[in-house]
Amino acid sequence: MTAMTSSLRHDGLPLGFKALLGLAGLAGLAYLLLGSLVEGPMHVLLKGSSVFLMACAALQIRNGGAWLATIMGLGACGDMLLDLPGLFMAGAASFALGHGVAIACYGQHRRQARGQDRGIAGAMLAYGLAMPLLLVPAGQSVWPALVYALLLCAMAASLWLSRFPRLAAIGAIGFIASDTLLVMRLGGRELFGPAMDGALLWSLYCGGQWLITLGVARGLLAKAARAD
Repeated sequence: MTAMTSSLRHDGLPLGFKALLGLAGLAGLAYLLLGSLVEGPMHVLLKGSSVFLMACAALQIRNGGAWLATIMGLGACGDMLLDLPGLFMAGAASFALGHGVAIACYGQHRRQARGQDRGIAGAMLAYGLAMPLLLVPAGQSVWPALVYALLLCAMAASLWLSRFPRLAAIGAIGFIASDTLLVMRLGGRELFGPAMDGALLWSLYCGGQWLITLGVARGLLAKAARAD
């Protein structure tokens, strides 16, 4: 939390954005520590609260904040739908739609990429192709996971090639790592055990979304300042 607090000390970020993003970090920590202790609707709401607060924070950014709010809003919906019986695919679809919106948004902020940057973006896309083929258990359809993984990694690649701070792209890489763990868990594989894997999955995901929100907000404000 100290690192999060220090990251908020950035001139130009609206006070409302700082406050809501700080609350989002606290909500994510609350779910990490208390999520296993609550059940039913309270569990679902607690899980979705962190990224929902990130969406609210994004609305405090005037130029382009609505795009970021839509991305995070779809992520919050996905968080909650994944936990509701029979709605796992609806949750995955919400995330996939969010990745599509993100690709459209970040593509509007492309920078002149070097060969190394294009190589890294290409490696992300290649991982999106390989990850489902390697991790989805034999006998299960690989296509849904493949389409989703490509959208996820294309989102991260578009952030890497954008003018947004690297902070945001690092967050997207954390998102990829989190979903890799999720696919492993769905296939019955473990790294450190159910509890530790669950904590790591949430930390990578929520921390990644937090960094994306902060990094993209900073980039939008910097662009607005250059236009003035």
